[in-house]
Amino acid sequence: MVFVRDVLNKIKWTKDLDKVTVWYVHRGAAQNTKVLSGDEITRIGRSFLETATATIPYHRIIKILYGEKIVFDRWEIHSLHKQL
Repeated sequence: MVFVRDVLNKIKWTKDLDKVTVWYVHRGAAQNTKVLSGDEITRIGRSFLETATATIPYHRIIKILYGEKIVFDRWEIHSLHKQL
């Protein structure tokens, strides 16, 4: 199984976290979805992704893009991790 934390840490240590875009569930937002860029990430914790203004549990993250390439998609987990 692919874990959000592992994907983000791999990018952080081998690539450029600033090129990441994270899509996550945010109740009350338009279509219950919000997007943040990698430069907003302040900490990749054990269970949460932290920014200056929010703490986002990993189970709410639905998609991660690196540039324009999808590197994590909650609905296609098995095939995408090998592409990173």
